[in-house]
Amino acid sequence: MARVACIGVGTVGSGWAAVFARAGHAVTLFDASADAVSGFAMPRIDATLEQLQQAMPTGEALSEIKSRIRPCATLGEAVEDAQLLQESVREDVEIKRALFEEIGRLAPPDCLLMSSTSALPGSRFLAQTRNPERALVAHPVNPPSHIPLVELCGTGQTSPDSIEKARVFFIEAGMEPITVNREIDGFILNRLQYTLVAEAMHLVGEGYCTAEDVDRVITSGLALRWASIGPFMTAHLNAREGFAGFVGQLGPMMKKMGKDARTDYDWTAEMIDTIHTQLSKTQPVETIPAAQAWRDRRILTTRQMQAQDDRPAAEPDS
Repeated sequence: MARVACIGVGTVGSGWAAVFARAGHAVTLFDASADAVSGFAMPRIDATLEQLQQAMPTGEALSEIKSRIRPCATLGEAVEDAQLLQESVREDVEIKRALFEEIGRLAPPDCLLMSSTSALPGSRFLAQTRNPERALVAHPVNPPSHIPLVELCGTGQTSPDSIEKARVFFIEAGMEPITVNREIDGFILNRLQYTLVAEAMHLVGEGYCTAEDVDRVITSGLALRWASIGPFMTAHLNAREGFAGFVGQLGPMMKKMGKDARTDYDWTAEMIDTIHTQLSKTQPVETIPAAQAWRDRRILTTRQMQAQDDRPAAEPDS
């Protein structure tokens, strides 16, 4: 059991609390807004743990898992004995920098400091904290309680030991970490996600299709393969000669479409309003919490399918 502090307990922070408690760790919670802890985080953590226990039981009583989570009235109380810390506050460089300067003074000097930032390079706000070699980005996918990927990225001052400590910690907590070898805005997942969405905005904005059509292309097309294999393995399996054969046949077309894509498309406020109105007819804003719970159940069902180890084994070399 480790002592883990979750600082900032919105959607992401409360998801992390559920992950760490299920992994057997003692978790402290702190948010600058006391109402965020009592009014949002604790009820959400309870609901999340109940959903996870139904789909992916740990063999422990739910009450035992919940008992490991302790809200704290002050930042100092939350971090005073922490061995690891996960920050999930607002995506603002100045707020994060000031927070980590304070955390650096309050937390034990060997406490591993990690940030959930979605796009900001950690060097912009972690370098000033005390003992910066222990600080890194651990970027999750929302909600981290349901999606196991976490991207680890150092700041240039982060020690290899800190990266390795974080990697082992997340693996043992049931997550699937990757290491981003050097800083880049958005890390890996968001660069891929935002690039796809930006081109989707271009296709909708220029009248090639509707937003609903784009979503259908993903859910009824790309996602059915990508839930089991990524884009590189998809290409590898799409040609009898493997990836080299795929690129040999379609590489020129891929390069042309890459140049034609409008990831810098200048969409308008009117276009956003139109898409929002269309989406809200299918999913009114007031029903989003229920839809999020439905989405999360579907994610867990997909993970159960992914966990089935039934891929054909590679034949040994003859």
